[in-house]
Amino acid sequence: QVQLVESGGGLVQAGGSLRLSCVASVRTFNSGWFRQAPGKEREFVAGISRNGIIIYYADSVKGRFAISRDNAKNTVYLQMNSLKPEDTAVYYCAARTVPGGALSGSYDYWGQGTQVTVSS
Repeated sequence: QVQLVESGGGLVQAGGSLRLSCVASVRTFNSGWFRQAPGKEREFVAGISRNGIIIYYADSVKGRFAISRDNAKNTVYLQMNSLKPEDTAVYYCAARTVPGGALSGSYDYWGQGTQVTVSS
């Protein structure tokens, strides 16, 4: 069974940084991060191909967030800098275990989520 486990969330002041990690129980291909704020729909944040060459960000996080991966550790990271209160949400890791699919969607497996809270 495929499992994705996120960690690294927490409470941080505006302007601060956090790094999220997502460890997969199997080898993954496209991987991504999504977030869902209270009362809002889940939205795409960032995606990365298996070889790390193709990366895609939501406009709202470009220049502040960076996605990366370490395939030897089956781990995907999301470095979040210059955090804003509007970044407050539950952040979810997602992955595909087969090639293909769009980085902004088409994921087969999801983690349980990690809470990120940014205070003003």
